[in-house]
Amino acid sequence: MENTDQNKLARRRLLTTMSVAAVAGLAAGAGPAPAQAQSQTPGFQPARHDKDAWLNELPGSHRVFIDSSTMAGGPAGLWYANNMISAHEEEYDGEASDFAMVVCFRHMSTPYGFDDGIWAKYGAIFNRSADPAPTRNPLSTPSASSGQNSIASSVARGVNFAICGRATRRFAMAIASATGGNADDVFAELTAGGVPNSHFVPAGVLTATRAQEYRYSFLYAE
Repeated sequence: MENTDQNKLARRRLLTTMSVAAVAGLAAGAGPAPAQAQSQTPGFQPARHDKDAWLNELPGSHRVFIDSSTMAGGPAGLWYANNMISAHEEEYDGEASDFAMVVCFRHMSTPYGFDDGIWAKYGAIFNRSADPAPTRNPLSTPSASSGQNSIASSVARGVNFAICGRATRRFAMAIASATGGNADDVFAELTAGGVPNSHFVPAGVLTATRAQEYRYSFLYAE
């Protein structure tokens, strides 16, 4: 009987020792990964390009990029920008200068980025369905579609504009075809006639993605 009791006691000690060792092994495996393994999975860092640097240079504690690509979206984008600024001023006791605010005119909304002088010459081409043909940038005057905001009043609040260079090139080609002019000359004229606070960018769709890499909130106006 004594030998049997001693054998049971020995087995219990063996099982206890094995359990402690197993727990210790699990605890060691749950610890931080070795420094060498961690260094093999660095965080993503987007590449930077000089053509996008202006996005990072705009002052403000809030960054917003409003994209538009249609004739209706341009005025809506202006409305959205000013609505956000007004809500921030009224409800957060903030100021317009707290925003790095960019409204993008691309695709069919691109002509909103051209001043009244350009529209006086080419308004009939920008909006062929209008009768009579527009002779001023529609956003030069407050209207219901823009929430009674204009380019000038938006600029006064610090709003910036990104204008699609590729779409501008297409409009230049259409103007040259309609007038018998030179597309390169017309393109130079259009880019010299941008609205205040405007930045002609390589492509509006590309800048919309680059802005998000600079931590701009994104909103689409239609």
